[in-house]
Amino acid sequence: MEWQPDILGGEFQSYAFTTRGSDGVERTATLVRLRPPASQPPPAHGHRAVLFLHGWSDYFFNEDLARFWAAAGYHFYALDMHNHGRSLRPETPGGYVGDLAAYDAEIEEACRLIARESGPHPVTLMGHSTGGLVAALWTSRHPGTVSQLVLNSPWLEMHGSSLVRRAASSMVRPVARFRPQAILRLPERGHYWRTISSAADGEWPLDERYRPRMAFPVRAGWLRAVLAGHARVARGLEIEAPILVLLSKGSANGLLWSEEMRRTDAVLDVNIIGVRALTLGRTVTVERIDGALHDVFLSPGPVRADAYARLSRWLGAYGSLAGGAPDRST
Repeated sequence: MEWQPDILGGEFQSYAFTTRGSDGVERTATLVRLRPPASQPPPAHGHRAVLFLHGWSDYFFNEDLARFWAAAGYHFYALDMHNHGRSLRPETPGGYVGDLAAYDAEIEEACRLIARESGPHPVTLMGHSTGGLVAALWTSRHPGTVSQLVLNSPWLEMHGSSLVRRAASSMVRPVARFRPQAILRLPERGHYWRTISSAADGEWPLDERYRPRMAFPVRAGWLRAVLAGHARVARGLEIEAPILVLLSKGSANGLLWSEEMRRTDAVLDVNIIGVRALTLGRTVTVERIDGALHDVFLSPGPVRADAYARLSRWLGAYGSLAGGAPDRST
């Protein structure tokens, strides 16, 4: 296993690996890690590690998030899943997956690689948007492997209600069955990109090869997979690990640009997500953050500071569970 200098430079390194899913298909994923300078003390709890999963049509680039976790005493890792970011290959369609369980093998391998460095302890799993949906489903299917689940605006349901999801499923299912990679002609919106990219009105330098302005094309098989994930969440996941869900206080999802999009979630319906969050498990904390964007940790500075403060407070309450049950033998 040989780590390489990462595109982020500095203390970031990456490692590309290949896994074979249950369907027999080989896929490439890339694990990214933060390695602080040798002069910096190691994490106080050396066995703790967090694995971050990005959203759809996205990749890991938030260095501040990595350093927050490192300061909190965690080894930080992020996974660019197959057909995304560092793992994109010319011969494969960007962002495409036909079944969200196809990510299982690479997440499992990432956890195995992390365990080699940080010890065989449950990881803290963090996911954003579609990555939050993937993280929740994976945690449900792998009980005991995740100590804490942190979800940043997870895409747990379609806009409006389950009725919208059922209607969309009935329309997309025939196309997805026979032409799963068929591109669906849906309205394109670059509003969210405008609020975060330093090439527009935001403050974050984005690599447009990995995070295109209008996102990757929406394909029938991908949408069917996401809708199936939403249906599974609606039935209840019964996750035992403590869960934190961070959401904006409001949404602005119109087709036309609105100034409200600078201080709301311009991608998801946060009210229905808040409701769906309660179906994830028995211990769920929902934080609604005033002024937050779709990725609350890309919001303007004061809002971002509020989000980090809420995450830090939650870790103060549940972080002792990251290494398992405390030793009471002394």
